[in-house]
Amino acid sequence: MNNKFQKLQNTIENLGKQGICLAFSSGIDSTLLLYLCRDKNLHAVTFSSIFQPEEETALTKQLCKRYNIKHKILELNPLDDESIKNNPKDRCYHCKKMFFEQIKAYAAANNLENIFDGTNYDDLKEYRPGLKALKELNIISPFAEHKITKAEIRLYAKECGIDIFDKPSTPCLATRFPYGTLLEASKIKQVKTGENILKNNGFLQNRLRMHGDVARIEIEKDKFAELLKNSDKITQELKSAGFHYLTLDLEGFRSGSMDR
Repeated sequence: MNNKFQKLQNTIENLGKQGICLAFSSGIDSTLLLYLCRDKNLHAVTFSSIFQPEEETALTKQLCKRYNIKHKILELNPLDDESIKNNPKDRCYHCKKMFFEQIKAYAAANNLENIFDGTNYDDLKEYRPGLKALKELNIISPFAEHKITKAEIRLYAKECGIDIFDKPSTPCLATRFPYGTLLEASKIKQVKTGENILKNNGFLQNRLRMHGDVARIEIEKDKFAELLKNSDKITQELKSAGFHYLTLDLEGFRSGSMDR
Protein backbone atom coordinates (compact mmCIF):
# COMPACT_ATOMS: atom_id res chain seq x y z
CA MET A 1 0.00 0.00 0.00
CA ASN A 2 2.78 2.45 0.84
CA ASN A 3 4.03 2.00 -2.73
CA LYS A 4 0.74 3.49 -3.92
CA PHE A 5 1.20 6.50 -1.67
CA GLN A 6 4.78 6.94 -2.80
CA LYS A 7 3.60 7.10 -6.41
CA LEU A 8 0.86 9.51 -5.31
CA GLN A 9 3.44 11.72 -3.62
CA ASN A 10 5.49 11.76 -6.83
CA THR A 11 2.42 12.92 -8.73
CA ILE A 12 1.82 15.68 -6.18
CA GLU A 13 5.46 16.76 -6.42
CA ASN A 14 5.26 17.08 -10.20
CA LEU A 15 1.89 18.82 -10.38
CA GLY A 16 2.51 20.99 -7.33
CA LYS A 17 5.02 23.07 -9.30
CA GLN A 18 2.14 24.30 -11.48
CA GLY A 19 -0.20 25.02 -8.59
CA ILE A 20 -3.01 22.92 -7.11
CA CYS A 21 -6.58 23.91 -6.38
CA LEU A 22 -8.24 21.34 -4.11
CA ALA A 23 -11.99 20.86 -3.82
CA PHE A 24 -12.08 20.54 -0.03
CA SER A 25 -15.10 19.22 1.85
CA SER A 26 -13.46 18.19 5.19
CA GLY A 27 -14.20 14.53 4.43
CA ILE A 28 -11.26 12.23 5.09
CA ASP A 29 -10.45 11.86 1.36
CA SER A 30 -9.97 15.56 0.67
CA THR A 31 -8.45 16.10 4.13
CA LEU A 32 -5.68 13.62 3.40
CA LEU A 33 -5.04 15.36 0.07
CA LEU A 34 -4.91 18.70 1.90
CA TYR A 35 -2.30 17.25 4.26
CA LEU A 36 -0.20 15.67 1.49
CA CYS A 37 -0.23 18.87 -0.60
CA ARG A 38 0.20 21.29 2.32
CA ASP A 39 3.74 22.43 1.41
CA LYS A 40 2.89 23.03 -2.27
CA ASN A 41 1.35 26.03 -4.04
CA LEU A 42 -2.07 24.98 -2.80
CA HIS A 43 -5.43 26.70 -2.52
CA ALA A 44 -8.39 24.88 -0.94
CA VAL A 45 -11.89 25.69 -2.18
CA THR A 46 -14.99 24.70 -0.27
CA PHE A 47 -18.50 24.72 -1.72
CA SER A 48 -21.11 26.07 0.67
CA SER A 49 -24.73 25.34 -0.22
CA ILE A 50 -27.91 23.96 1.23
CA PHE A 51 -26.62 20.48 0.33
CA GLN A 52 -23.69 20.69 2.79
CA PRO A 53 -24.13 20.75 6.59
CA GLU A 54 -22.82 23.98 8.15
CA GLU A 55 -20.60 22.09 10.58
CA GLU A 56 -18.68 20.60 7.65
CA THR A 57 -17.91 24.08 6.30
CA ALA A 58 -16.80 25.15 9.78
CA LEU A 59 -14.44 22.16 9.92
CA THR A 60 -12.87 23.09 6.57
CA LYS A 61 -11.95 26.47 8.07
CA GLN A 62 -10.34 24.81 11.10
CA LEU A 63 -8.31 22.36 9.04
CA CYS A 64 -7.06 24.99 6.59
CA LYS A 65 -6.02 27.17 9.52
CA ARG A 66 -4.22 24.20 11.12
CA TYR A 67 -2.18 23.52 7.98
CA ASN A 68 -1.85 27.19 6.99
CA ILE A 69 -3.61 26.72 3.64
CA LYS A 70 -5.17 29.55 1.64
CA HIS A 71 -8.90 28.87 1.74
CA LYS A 72 -11.82 30.12 -0.35
CA ILE A 73 -15.48 29.38 0.35
CA LEU A 74 -17.77 29.58 -2.68
CA GLU A 75 -21.44 30.20 -1.88
CA LEU A 76 -23.72 28.45 -4.36
CA ASN A 77 -27.45 27.79 -4.68
CA PRO A 78 -27.97 24.56 -6.65
CA LEU A 79 -31.75 24.84 -6.32
CA ASP A 80 -31.62 27.74 -8.78
CA ASP A 81 -30.92 25.12 -11.46
CA GLU A 82 -34.07 23.25 -12.51
CA SER A 83 -32.02 20.24 -13.65
CA ILE A 84 -30.85 19.86 -10.04
CA LYS A 85 -34.01 20.94 -8.23
CA ASN A 86 -36.12 18.34 -10.08
CA ASN A 87 -33.74 15.65 -8.80
CA PRO A 88 -33.36 13.47 -11.92
CA LYS A 89 -31.26 10.30 -11.82
CA ASP A 90 -28.28 12.25 -13.15
CA ARG A 91 -28.69 15.10 -10.64
CA CYS A 92 -25.15 14.58 -9.39
CA TYR A 93 -23.80 15.25 -12.89
CA HIS A 94 -25.52 18.65 -13.09
CA CYS A 95 -24.54 19.55 -9.54
CA LYS A 96 -20.88 18.60 -9.97
CA LYS A 97 -20.76 20.51 -13.23
CA MET A 98 -22.15 23.66 -11.59
CA PHE A 99 -19.77 23.46 -8.65
CA PHE A 100 -16.62 22.54 -10.54
CA GLU A 101 -17.14 25.16 -13.23
CA GLN A 102 -16.88 27.66 -10.37
CA ILE A 103 -13.70 26.09 -9.03
CA LYS A 104 -12.18 26.12 -12.54
CA ALA A 105 -12.85 29.85 -12.76
CA TYR A 106 -11.22 30.37 -9.35
CA ALA A 107 -8.20 28.27 -10.30
CA ALA A 108 -7.73 30.18 -13.56
CA ALA A 109 -7.93 33.51 -11.77
CA ASN A 110 -5.23 32.38 -9.34
CA ASN A 111 -2.91 30.73 -11.89
CA LEU A 112 -3.44 27.23 -10.50
CA GLU A 113 -3.15 24.72 -13.34
CA ASN A 114 -4.38 21.56 -11.60
CA ILE A 115 -7.67 20.91 -9.84
CA PHE A 116 -7.82 17.97 -7.42
CA ASP A 117 -10.79 16.25 -5.86
CA GLY A 118 -11.00 13.42 -3.34
CA THR A 119 -12.72 10.74 -5.45
CA ASN A 120 -11.25 7.38 -4.41
CA TYR A 121 -10.97 4.03 -6.18
CA ASP A 122 -14.08 2.61 -4.46
CA ASP A 123 -16.18 5.48 -5.84
CA LEU A 124 -15.58 4.23 -9.37
CA LYS A 125 -17.54 1.07 -8.54
CA GLU A 126 -20.65 2.96 -7.37
CA TYR A 127 -23.37 4.82 -9.28
CA ARG A 128 -21.68 8.24 -9.53
CA PRO A 129 -22.99 10.29 -12.48
CA GLY A 130 -20.92 13.22 -11.17
CA LEU A 131 -17.77 11.46 -12.34
CA LYS A 132 -18.76 12.31 -15.93
CA ALA A 133 -18.69 16.02 -15.07
CA LEU A 134 -15.26 15.68 -13.45
CA LYS A 135 -13.93 14.01 -16.59
CA GLU A 136 -15.43 16.66 -18.88
CA LEU A 137 -13.84 19.44 -16.81
CA ASN A 138 -10.43 17.70 -16.57
CA ILE A 139 -10.53 17.42 -12.79
CA ILE A 140 -7.77 15.21 -11.36
CA SER A 141 -8.74 12.51 -8.83
CA PRO A 142 -5.34 11.31 -7.51
CA PHE A 143 -6.69 8.56 -5.25
CA ALA A 144 -8.81 7.04 -8.03
CA GLU A 145 -5.93 7.25 -10.51
CA HIS A 146 -3.59 5.42 -8.12
CA LYS A 147 -6.28 2.84 -7.19
CA ILE A 148 -6.32 3.91 -3.55
CA THR A 149 -9.39 2.74 -1.63
CA LYS A 150 -11.29 4.34 1.23
CA ALA A 151 -9.90 1.85 3.74
CA GLU A 152 -6.35 2.60 2.58
CA ILE A 153 -7.01 6.33 2.86
CA ARG A 154 -8.26 5.97 6.44
CA LEU A 155 -5.31 3.81 7.46
CA TYR A 156 -2.73 6.12 5.87
CA ALA A 157 -4.42 9.18 7.37
CA LYS A 158 -4.12 7.53 10.79
CA GLU A 159 -0.41 6.85 10.17
CA CYS A 160 -0.01 10.54 9.25
CA GLY A 161 -1.53 11.58 12.58
CA ILE A 162 -4.73 13.01 11.11
CA ASP A 163 -7.19 12.85 14.00
CA ILE A 164 -10.33 12.60 11.84
CA PHE A 165 -9.12 9.45 10.05
CA ASP A 166 -12.31 7.61 11.09
CA LYS A 167 -14.73 10.49 10.43
CA PRO A 168 -18.03 9.21 8.98
CA SER A 169 -18.78 10.21 5.40
CA THR A 170 -21.24 13.08 4.96
CA PRO A 171 -22.52 12.99 1.37
CA CYS A 172 -24.70 15.64 -0.23
CA LEU A 173 -28.06 15.98 1.55
CA ALA A 174 -29.89 15.62 -1.76
CA THR A 175 -29.13 11.88 -1.51
CA ARG A 176 -31.79 11.60 1.22
CA PHE A 177 -34.61 11.97 -1.32
CA PRO A 178 -35.76 9.53 -4.04
CA TYR A 179 -34.98 10.53 -7.61
CA GLY A 180 -37.83 12.49 -9.13
CA THR A 181 -38.74 14.11 -5.80
CA LEU A 182 -38.70 17.91 -6.03
CA LEU A 183 -35.88 19.21 -3.80
CA GLU A 184 -37.15 21.91 -1.46
CA ALA A 185 -35.04 24.00 0.91
CA SER A 186 -37.44 23.45 3.83
CA LYS A 187 -37.31 19.65 3.45
CA ILE A 188 -33.52 19.60 3.17
CA LYS A 189 -33.22 21.72 6.32
CA GLN A 190 -35.62 19.37 8.07
CA VAL A 191 -33.43 16.38 7.18
CA LYS A 192 -30.36 18.23 8.51
CA THR A 193 -32.20 18.79 11.79
CA GLY A 194 -33.34 15.17 11.97
CA GLU A 195 -29.88 13.73 11.36
CA ASN A 196 -28.43 16.06 13.99
CA ILE A 197 -31.04 14.79 16.47
CA LEU A 198 -29.89 11.23 15.76
CA LYS A 199 -26.22 12.24 16.16
CA ASN A 200 -26.93 14.00 19.44
CA ASN A 201 -28.52 10.80 20.69
CA GLY A 202 -25.36 8.82 19.96
CA PHE A 203 -26.01 7.57 16.42
CA LEU A 204 -23.06 9.20 14.65
CA GLN A 205 -23.37 7.03 11.53
CA ASN A 206 -26.88 7.65 10.27
CA ARG A 207 -29.02 8.60 7.30
CA LEU A 208 -32.59 9.88 7.36
CA ARG A 209 -34.20 9.09 4.01
CA MET A 210 -37.44 10.82 3.09
CA HIS A 211 -40.29 9.07 1.28
CA GLY A 212 -43.09 11.65 1.31
CA ASP A 213 -44.31 11.85 4.92
CA VAL A 214 -42.33 8.74 5.92
CA ALA A 215 -38.80 9.14 7.31
CA ARG A 216 -36.68 5.98 6.97
CA ILE A 217 -33.94 5.85 9.60
CA GLU A 218 -30.71 4.07 8.74
CA ILE A 219 -28.29 3.34 11.59
CA GLU A 220 -25.75 0.57 12.19
CA LYS A 221 -27.40 -2.74 13.08
CA ASP A 222 -25.56 -3.06 16.38
CA LYS A 223 -27.24 0.21 17.45
CA PHE A 224 -30.82 -1.01 16.89
CA ALA A 225 -31.37 -2.03 20.54
CA GLU A 226 -30.11 1.34 21.77
CA LEU A 227 -32.46 3.23 19.47
CA LEU A 228 -35.45 1.12 20.48
CA LYS A 229 -34.59 1.57 24.16
CA ASN A 230 -34.69 5.34 23.70
CA SER A 231 -37.39 5.39 21.03
CA ASP A 232 -39.89 7.48 23.02
CA LYS A 233 -37.39 10.32 23.52
CA ILE A 234 -36.05 10.18 19.95
CA THR A 235 -39.55 9.94 18.46
CA GLN A 236 -40.68 12.99 20.42
CA GLU A 237 -37.65 15.01 19.26
CA LEU A 238 -38.09 14.01 15.61
CA LYS A 239 -41.81 14.73 15.64
CA SER A 240 -41.09 18.12 17.17
CA ALA A 241 -38.90 18.72 14.10
CA GLY A 242 -41.89 18.07 11.84
CA PHE A 243 -41.53 14.37 11.00
CA HIS A 244 -44.89 12.56 10.93
CA TYR A 245 -44.12 8.86 10.34
CA LEU A 246 -40.87 7.22 11.45
CA THR A 247 -39.51 3.83 10.39
CA LEU A 248 -36.31 1.92 11.19
CA ASP A 249 -34.71 0.32 8.14
CA LEU A 250 -33.98 -3.32 9.07
CA GLU A 251 -31.12 -3.48 6.56
CA GLY A 252 -29.24 -0.92 8.64
CA PHE A 253 -26.94 1.88 7.56
CA ARG A 254 -25.57 1.73 4.03
CA SER A 255 -24.27 4.40 1.72
CA GLY A 256 -26.17 5.07 -1.49
CA SER A 257 -29.29 3.08 -0.57
CA MET A 258 -31.43 5.35 -2.77
CA ASP A 259 -29.40 4.18 -5.77
CA ARG A 260 -30.29 0.55 -5.11
